[in-house]
Amino acid sequence: MRIAFYAPLKPTDDPVPSGDRRMGRMLLAALRLAGHDVEFASRLRSRDGAGDRARQERLRAEGAAIATALVRSYRTRPPALRPQLWFTYHLYYKAPDWIGPQVAQALGIPYVVAEASVAAKRAGGPWDLGHRASLAALAQARLVIGVNPADAAGVRAHLAADAILLDQPPFLDAAPFAAAAAKRDALRAELAAPAGAPPGIPWLLVVAMMRTGDKLASYQVLGAALPGLLDRPWRLLVAGDGPARAQVEAALAACAPRVAWLGRREESEVAALCAACDLMLWPAVNEAYGMALLEAQAAGLPVVAGRSGGVPAIVRNGQTGRLVPVGDAAAFAAATRALLADDAARRAASAQALEVTAAEHDLAGASRRIDAALRRLVRD
Repeated sequence: MRIAFYAPLKPTDDPVPSGDRRMGRMLLAALRLAGHDVEFASRLRSRDGAGDRARQERLRAEGAAIATALVRSYRTRPPALRPQLWFTYHLYYKAPDWIGPQVAQALGIPYVVAEASVAAKRAGGPWDLGHRASLAALAQARLVIGVNPADAAGVRAHLAADAILLDQPPFLDAAPFAAAAAKRDALRAELAAPAGAPPGIPWLLVVAMMRTGDKLASYQVLGAALPGLLDRPWRLLVAGDGPARAQVEAALAACAPRVAWLGRREESEVAALCAACDLMLWPAVNEAYGMALLEAQAAGLPVVAGRSGGVPAIVRNGQTGRLVPVGDAAAFAAATRALLADDAARRAASAQALEVTAAEHDLAGASRRIDAALRRLVRD
C-alpha cells in the first residue's frame, strides 16, 4: 500500500532526541515491516508553543498551500502510484494537521491518525484555532491508533460513528534490548570505569533530556528523593543533556559525588546502558507514557516512576517496577529503597519486564495489528 506520512509536531529525522521522535520512527518501521511503501508528504512543523494566533494563521495558510500543491502533484501521477492512504502521527492542539485532511478528502482516500489527544480546556483560548482543527481532523479520521490509553476517552468522543479507535500500546524492536540483557555482565564491566561506578553496588539510571518544564520538574523530584537514600550504596548514571543542564546539576547537587554525567547518548547506545544498570528512575511529571521507560524494561531493567498519563500502561506496578504518586519525593524514595534492598524482587521484576515487553510491546506484533487495520480501510 502506498502511504503518505506526515508528523506535524516534529519530523521523525529531527536531530533533537525525544520519545516523540522514537515513537514516530517505530511507526514508520511498523508500516515498512508490513510491506507498505511510505513517503514523507511534508516537513512543515505546525507547532505553536506560545499560543500566538497570528502564527497559527500563518501556519494554517502555509499548510493549505502545501495541501493544494500535493493534490496537484499526486494527480499528475498514474493512479497506481498515488497515495492510497494518509497517515498523520501525533495530532493535538499545539500541532494540528493543516495538510492531511484536505489532501485525503481531495483524493478520496482514508485519513488515519496515530497518537491524538484532546484538551477541551483549550476551546476558546489562545490555541482555539489548533484545537478546532484537531477536532475536525478527528471527525474525518477513519482510524485512530491510540498509543496512550489516557487519551482514549477524549478522542473517542470526537470520532465518527463508523471510525475505529485501535488500542496499540507503545512499542519498539525488542530484539536489540533482549540481546543486550543477555550480555549484562560484560556490558557492566565495560561501563564501570568510564562511569566511575563500582560493579559491586547498584547502578541507578536516568535517560532524559534536560530542558525546562516537565523534564526539569522530574529531575527536581529525583533530587529531592535521593538524599534520603544516602545511607545505602548506589551510583546514579545520568544520560542526557540540554539547555537546562545547570539547573539539573543544581537539583542533584545534594548527591553530586554519586552522580556520573554520561551526556547525550545515541539511540543505539541505550540498550547497552539499560542492560548494565539495576534500576531506571524517572518521576515522570506530566509524562505521556515514557519511551525511555519502555526501553529500560525491554532490556530487563526494573523501573521506579511517577504514575502519570499512560505510564501505567507500560510499567506494571508490583511486577515490572513500582509506580508512585507524581511529584511525591518521599514515596519515590521509599519505592526505590524497597527495590534497592531486595535483590530477588529486582530479578523478578527484570524477568517480568522482558516477558511483558516481548509479548505486548514488540515491533513485529504492532506491525501486524496496524497493518490489518489499514488494509481493512483500503479494502472497504
